[in-house]
Amino acid sequence: MDVTQQAAPAADTPPASGTGQRDGRTRQRSLALRLLARPEVGVFLGAVAVFVFFLVQAPTVRQGSSMATVLYQASTIGIMALPVALLMIGGEFDLSAGVAVISSALTAAMISFQLTMNVWVGVLVALVLSLAVGAFNGWMMVRTGLPSFLVTLGTFLGLQGVNLAVTKLVTGNVATDDISDMDGFDQAKSVFSSSFHLGDVQVKITVVWWLVFAALATWVLLRTKYGNWIFAVGGNKDSARAVGVPVTFTKISLFMLVGFGAWFVGMHQLFAFNTVQSGEGVGQELIYIAAAVIGGCLLTGGYGSAIGPVFGAFMFGMVSQGIVFAGWNPDWFKAFLGVMLLGATLINLWVRQSATRR
Repeated sequence: MDVTQQAAPAADTPPASGTGQRDGRTRQRSLALRLLARPEVGVFLGAVAVFVFFLVQAPTVRQGSSMATVLYQASTIGIMALPVALLMIGGEFDLSAGVAVISSALTAAMISFQLTMNVWVGVLVALVLSLAVGAFNGWMMVRTGLPSFLVTLGTFLGLQGVNLAVTKLVTGNVATDDISDMDGFDQAKSVFSSSFHLGDVQVKITVVWWLVFAALATWVLLRTKYGNWIFAVGGNKDSARAVGVPVTFTKISLFMLVGFGAWFVGMHQLFAFNTVQSGEGVGQELIYIAAAVIGGCLLTGGYGSAIGPVFGAFMFGMVSQGIVFAGWNPDWFKAFLGVMLLGATLINLWVRQSATRR
């Protein structure tokens, strides 16, 4: 007797293809999950929390003039944090960014004053120098295969020594001479360090430049072939090269973008204070990198955005000025920044992991 039985079809047998239903690989993710996948979501939540915290602790923050001060402080960090973030997305970072700002300002000041030339000549020479330093960092790293940490650490130490030695040799002092009475100063100041009124509030032009650069960097990352190259070389440069991405050009140009940012911030400092101290800038590179990391960029490269560092820089500006407005001891500033950096990094990690799991 045949004891075999034909198995009945299971009640939950998946429908045949063409019924209009999607499996887990093709179904649309919810809006919340798509937002969680964005690298700037974590820092945006952190920026809101810091803002609300200081609104409660320091009511003067609510005043328009106070917020203008916060935005100005954030813009001087944010302008440099943007190219630093793009470089980090490309898989590298630059430890010489802080002193490169001062090198640029010193060059423009000494060329203008010691050679008695229009300040725009000094500005252009400083731009060439800044781009050359960036190109050198990129070329040296690509040529030798050394980590960018070592290459830019060497540049950092070299520029730090040159800034001090050359300034003392040329001016006989550790600071440059006042250039406020030089030809072209007023025009250059209007570009790099002027202010305008928004109602009754005086706003620094650097805030506008900061937002313009952020919009431009976002467009480059998300809408251009060059933006795709940045993500590709940061994710895996060998795979990127195999599919035709110009890895050498992309890496060197990213370092040159950092040089451009250093030039711009250096010009702002020069025309805001009319003179430059040669020993400044040390430690600022860590602030720029921290703003990019808080903004969601990974040290390993291949992940990040240009909007995240905007919020990261805003958090720095909010904390640095919020402590003053709250009347706290400013000695706690760095401790607060350390906690903020660690907290924001953990939040970014949680956001990425949550988006991946879902």
